Amino acid sequence: MVTIALPKGGLLKDSIYLLKCLGLDFSEFLENSNRQLQIWDAQRQAKALLVRNQDVPVYVEYGQAQLGIVGYDVLREKQPLVAHLVDLGYGQCRMSVAVQATSPYHSPRDLSAHCRVASKFVNCAREYFHTIDLPVDIIPLYGSVELGPITGMSEAIVDLVATGQTLKDNGLVEIEVLFHSTARLIGHPVSYRLNQGGLRDLVDLIRQKTTDSP
Repeated sequence: MVTIALPKGGLLKDSIYLLKCLGLDFSEFLENSNRQLQIWDAQRQAKALLVRNQDVPVYVEYGQAQLGIVGYDVLREKQPLVAHLVDLGYGQCRMSVAVQATSPYHSPRDLSAHCRVASKFVNCAREYFHTIDLPVDIIPLYGSVELGPITGMSEAIVDLVATGQTLKDNGLVEIEVLFHSTARLIGHPVSYRLNQGGLRDLVDLIRQKTTDSP
C-alpha cells in the first residue's frame, strides 16, 4: 500500500482531481464536514495524509509517506532529502521581491546594503541576495508579509505571488522574480528505488497523465 501526503490549501483540489483520474479517490478531504487527517481510497490501494504544505516533504523524507505533492517553493526553502519526480504543472506562482510602489527602488540592486527584507521564505531570500552580493537583514515573518514595507519595518519583501492582486491592493509592486513555482510530486528515495508497493507504476501513471493534460 502506498501512502501519499497531500497539502492543505490551494493545491489540494487539483491534487485530489489528479489522483481521482487514476482511480484513487480522496475527495472526502474536500468536504467541509470532514475532520479526518488520513483516509483510504475505496479499494484500499492507497492511503492519503492531509498535512500542511510545508510539512509534506517532512513526512516523505522520514518515510511516513512514500509520495507527496508540494509546491516547488517549499522544496527550494527547505531543501529536503526527497526524490523530485514530476512537475505537475498546476499551482503556478512565483517567488518575487516587492517594494512599495512609491519607493525609489526599481531593482533589488537599488536597495542599500544591510537594509531590511521581510519574508517567510528566509532561506530563499538569503540565497538570492547572496547571489547578487548584497548583504541584507532578513526579518522572518509568517503572517501578512506585505505589512513589512507598509509599516516601515522593512524596505522590501520576498514572497510568493500568484495574481499579484494582494500586492496591488497594498500598494506594493514586484521588482524581481526569483523563480517560478508549480506543484511537484516527490518521493521517498529508498521506497522509490526499491519500488515498494509498485510505487514506480503509480509515478509513471501520474507522469503520463501530467504529460497528456492540455
